[in-house]
Amino acid sequence: MINVIDLFSGAGGLTFGFSYKVKANKFVKNNKFNFLFANEYNHQAATAFSTNFPKIPLMECDIANITFQSLKNNNIFINEPVDLIIGGPPCQSYSTVGKRQYDQRAKMYEEYTRMLKIFRPTMFIFENVTGLLSMKNNNNKPVMQDITELFNNIDNDLGYILYTEILNAKNFGVPQSRERVFIVGIRNDVDYQWTFPKATHDNETTPYLTIEGAISDLPILNCGQTIESYNDDPHTDFQKLMRGNQNILYDHFCGIYGEKITAVIKAVPQGEGRPYINNLIENGKLDKKYYLTSGYNNTYGRLWWDRPSTTITNSLGTPSALRCIHPLQNRALSTREGARLQSFPDWFRFFGNKHERNSQVGNAVPPLLAIALSKQVEKIPFEKYRNIKESNI
Repeated sequence: MINVIDLFSGAGGLTFGFSYKVKANKFVKNNKFNFLFANEYNHQAATAFSTNFPKIPLMECDIANITFQSLKNNNIFINEPVDLIIGGPPCQSYSTVGKRQYDQRAKMYEEYTRMLKIFRPTMFIFENVTGLLSMKNNNNKPVMQDITELFNNIDNDLGYILYTEILNAKNFGVPQSRERVFIVGIRNDVDYQWTFPKATHDNETTPYLTIEGAISDLPILNCGQTIESYNDDPHTDFQKLMRGNQNILYDHFCGIYGEKITAVIKAVPQGEGRPYINNLIENGKLDKKYYLTSGYNNTYGRLWWDRPSTTITNSLGTPSALRCIHPLQNRALSTREGARLQSFPDWFRFFGNKHERNSQVGNAVPPLLAIALSKQVEKIPFEKYRNIKESNI
């Protein structure tokens, strides 16, 4: 088995991809990976992780507090070589949406480096937003240069050869256009050339999955309503995969909007957003009281029914945030719809209030993309490399 540690696990999008595989259009257990432990700081995300992966030991704490002693104190004993570390530090500091700042969260790659130094895995997979590639630190030095220098030279003769690529989730069967940068490190004494998974969907030979193909079987939802049961059978293979044998519909709810937001949502057609509304007002077709003075061009944006979703964020249920209005219904996406567009199965649970659940969805690596990565990892003969460099066990 391949021994894995998951850092910054969140609810477990990456972990899902190394715990399950798709067989006969069903999610089934993948027994090739053995999780030694996972780490998550946020309590509600940690609750979701432990609920969905009850057999994986979880350290619910700041990563800075992880040591061999703290692991032992929690009855976690690392008695075998670590083959793989997965996980991506918080991305908000690097995001090109909103305020970019080189704060403590932006420096979490230093803690990631400390984990590499302690466990000396054969390889690691580090995921983050593409804004990481253009981010600079307080000395105007590219953060990627910092990361590269640290990962190349962890400690004395320990370092990692890096492979970096931007992957888009829609190319791997996820009904969402979501670009993320993946940095894969192969330990410098390991003679192995990493290759990223090849796209399975290119919209020519294999069409991208659309929002319609992902969520059209879910019940129509009105404002202020919660629906906990299905009233239609799955229409597509993707919907059958997501539904599985699930009978209870979790997290399909919608809040109540004020009069202004309700009017704005009703006026926005598919593919349009804030500029469209303000143009209606400027041309006398909509009352001036609905003028939108703040936000980006795609705030109050309605999605397209016949296309993949735009990037799902932790504000997926907030109409005034980035494009998240349902293509056909006058409301923002429900948490379950967001989870579907991320490729989480319907039986996967999220916890906390609406914002906390949506954050768990929006911050995750899409499971189907994670599965594509795990297939590449399975090709590596880890047993061949385990004794080359001893870990600090």
